[in-house]
Amino acid sequence: MATWLKKWEPENPVFWESEGKKMAWKVLTVTTISLILSFGTWFMMSAIVTKLPGIGFSFDKNQLFWLAAMPGLAAGLLRMVHTFLLPIYGSRHVISIATIIKIIPAVGIGLAVMNTTTPFWVFMVLSFTAGFGGGDFSSFMPSTSLFFPKRLQGTALGIQAGIGNFGVSVAQFMTPVMLGLATFGAAEIFVKTDPKTKEVLGTSEIYLQSAAFWYVPLLIILAIATWLIIRSIPVKASFKEQLDIFKDKHTWFCTVTYVMTFGGFSGLAAIFPLLIKIIYGDFPNAPDPLKYAFLGPLIGAGSRVLFGFIADKTGGAILTTITGLALITGCVVLVQMGLLTPDSVDQFPAFLMVMLALFFITGMGNAATFRQYPIVFGHNPRQAAGVIGFTAAVAAFGPFIFAMLVSSVINTTGNANGFFYGISVFFAVATSINWWYYNRKGCVRPS
Repeated sequence: MATWLKKWEPENPVFWESEGKKMAWKVLTVTTISLILSFGTWFMMSAIVTKLPGIGFSFDKNQLFWLAAMPGLAAGLLRMVHTFLLPIYGSRHVISIATIIKIIPAVGIGLAVMNTTTPFWVFMVLSFTAGFGGGDFSSFMPSTSLFFPKRLQGTALGIQAGIGNFGVSVAQFMTPVMLGLATFGAAEIFVKTDPKTKEVLGTSEIYLQSAAFWYVPLLIILAIATWLIIRSIPVKASFKEQLDIFKDKHTWFCTVTYVMTFGGFSGLAAIFPLLIKIIYGDFPNAPDPLKYAFLGPLIGAGSRVLFGFIADKTGGAILTTITGLALITGCVVLVQMGLLTPDSVDQFPAFLMVMLALFFITGMGNAATFRQYPIVFGHNPRQAAGVIGFTAAVAAFGPFIFAMLVSSVINTTGNANGFFYGISVFFAVATSINWWYYNRKGCVRPS
């Protein structure tokens, strides 16, 4: 069948009800499932790194933070590329190829963890390729925005992004599940030691490679499905023509607010397991990071789905303002309650609750901002799609920025207090921009 559709008129009620609606929801379904795997492969290294020291890799804390950060760096760069691909190559080609290429990090990381002599630079390269999945968002989401009428874009984008975000939880939840499942290669011996005395507390056999290999058959199936189901909407533009979004100041304002919401979500998701390990890992009966890390992204993804529907009713701007104020409050609470500098493991439940609240809030903000952008740029659907892609690209640097900053702050000061104070200042700036331009009475572009 032809790749390019001859016409697409989602705002025409007759066209939408007769043929548009069925195809749009079918495309949304297959791309959303594929996006789950995109987020899963993007964040699989953040879960795997916590197990590397226990099977014989001699990487220090700083190197582990770098491995968790590299997928975020790659995702940001690749999202810049994805932003401009859709009007040139179309949804069918872009999404199908983006799905199948994620086999590279799934296979590569699986092979690397089976050999404890694998050098650090190889892991760095493979961590970078894990960012392939992170790049997908900037073509998948703009594609969806083109398939649906404006009145349903908050709902459709909320469903896709929210369910897609579940991929982060999938990576962090499935890693411990897959450790006991034999796949290609022999088991490795995981040695559990006392954090202070370094006394060996026990050993177990694990298949760490399974945490990466299990994605491969799913990616093959989804690549075939996306090629068979998806068609490309006839919205075409050259690379040069697409650069017009950068002439509008609202592109940059929207980028700042999305760095606050999705940058906050993805950044916290990337550092959450290591924060648990570093802040609470030296206490007796220390919590296992992988038993809790998946909860944050799970809650954030769920709230994004929920607030996609709510944002269609209330508008996005008011929810974005509430998001910013709540994030600032949460960061201050973490510091002021001493949850980042605990005296005992008894403070961990409170730390966990505040962190999970931050994830919930970022999910609300993600839904709100993606409701806003099609309205802010409602005069030009192609520009609106481009802005969605670009803002997502910049926000995808969240894992890299958060991991590097928190590592630097901890190495310099001995704790993460300065990091959370710093991001709360940024949240205040982003919230002020949103309120002034999109939320206050008489603002420039109410959304």
